[in-house]
Amino acid sequence: MLIGPDIIQQAEEQVRIVWDNLKAAQSRQKSNYDRKHWGSTYQPGEQAYPRVTPLRGTHRFGVKGKLAPRYIGPFRILAHRGLVAYQLKLPPQFSHVHDVFHMSQLRRCFKDSEREVDPKLIEVQDDLTYKEHSIRILEEAERRTRQKVTKFLKVQWSNHTKDEATWEREHNVGAEYPDLFPSTS
Repeated sequence: MLIGPDIIQQAEEQVRIVWDNLKAAQSRQKSNYDRKHWGSTYQPGEQAYPRVTPLRGTHRFGVKGKLAPRYIGPFRILAHRGLVAYQLKLPPQFSHVHDVFHMSQLRRCFKDSEREVDPKLIEVQDDLTYKEHSIRILEEAERRTRQKVTKFLKVQWSNHTKDEATWEREHNVGAEYPDLFPSTS
């Protein structure tokens, strides 16, 4: 049977054990983060891709903007601003966008021409978002269940190739993009 001082001593020992485990977990997480982010600094003259956010009204199976480009550019880094921010040389059509970005919003440019997204093709808003729209319907398919038939359309989106087309429900596409369907008059 434990009495007053023994209960307090046992509780303090448990708190110390928990505290030591938290310190070890924190140290482990810090070392994992540092290992992945060791080269996150940029030098003036290098190029980087700033992050943009796609906006689209159509949900594809609960996922929004899955294949949309996440970064545009690349743009040249002009200067280091503060501890974790960089100033980019943006083209004139981005005069409404602030040219200083946090390093978490940048990706290093490795001169891969397949990744490059021409900023002239995307109308970037002030908050670094852009709208995507459907270009055309490539295929149609039906999925039958016991009680209903759901029609799906393979849609090619702006800023994407035919290989990146996605299957969407017909009623979602029809509601959002009625101009894709010929008029029945």
